Amino acid sequence: MIVREKNPVNLEMPFGEIDGFITPADRFYVRCHHPIPAIDIDAWRLKIEGDVESPFELSYAELSEMATRTITTTMECAGNGRVFLEPQRDGAQWEAGAVGTAEWTGVPLADLLARAGVRDGVREVILQGADEGEIKDPPRPAGKIHFARSLPLGKANDDVLIALRMNGEKLSPAHGFPARAVVPGWYGMAAVKWLTEIVATREPFQGYYQTIDYAYWKRGPASPVLTPVREMRIKSQIARPEYAENVPAGQPYRVHGAAWTGGAEVTKVEVSTDGGTTWHDARLVGDPVPDAWRLWEYEWDVPAKPGKAVLMARATDSEGRTQPARHDEDGGSYLIHHWIPIEVEIR
Repeated sequence: MIVREKNPVNLEMPFGEIDGFITPADRFYVRCHHPIPAIDIDAWRLKIEGDVESPFELSYAELSEMATRTITTTMECAGNGRVFLEPQRDGAQWEAGAVGTAEWTGVPLADLLARAGVRDGVREVILQGADEGEIKDPPRPAGKIHFARSLPLGKANDDVLIALRMNGEKLSPAHGFPARAVVPGWYGMAAVKWLTEIVATREPFQGYYQTIDYAYWKRGPASPVLTPVREMRIKSQIARPEYAENVPAGQPYRVHGAAWTGGAEVTKVEVSTDGGTTWHDARLVGDPVPDAWRLWEYEWDVPAKPGKAVLMARATDSEGRTQPARHDEDGGSYLIHHWIPIEVEIR
């Protein structure tokens, strides 16, 4: 794993080493905003409260005894690819590996909300983790705060899991043990780890990680407004060749990678080997899985003449959305899904 930060720990998978549909837990990226909390599992409780008829709490054993479901979904950090932005932006300098696909097993959030009896008028569900720390840069609240995000009630009741297992094993501390949210089709900041509280609310949540951080400018009929980062954007990344790789001249080369999107299906991936002048269809590998990436490959007939080549990939989904050529500056240091040029040396 590539260490992006030691404290708090932030680890990236070398994307060039992707070799299968499922990402092993020890190769799955780790994003922490604060130190990993030490959880006393005997004392830990998950509270479901707020604007509900019957607030309650569950121990780990009680939560584990509830009916579960298993989903396979891709999770990507909202800042994945930040290192490719010009000029350089603040934040962890992720390259391409702050993304992964795993099999998650847990209790549907809808079941917990149904048991609590959500009252009429509730608009959002706040998820809060045990991790806490002070914010370094203003604007900021004083003292330590917990990481927290909210979901619209409709999304919370749709497909969100309170996950207990990852790829068939208990969550590791770095991946949110004892319980974390998994929010299919949304960026990873929504997948709150080390969950302790689930709060139903009638008012829009205005927490730090909802409005100051993990927000972008959205254009509308009037002035742009800050909007919480939510759904993943259509994106394709090349795993191999890697940047500055030496590629043998005059031989076929398997270009491959992965593509994903939010709330739709990847229907096409195209590859350019001449800096975007011409594009060729890649082959999609395997069958589509809702809210999970699609692996792809393209056989490149490498020119016999030595020199440089610039490769790029772009994806299209079932909603007709195509990966853009340039980063939308309204996204700031998030929503990075434009074409990333991979320059190689033909020898």
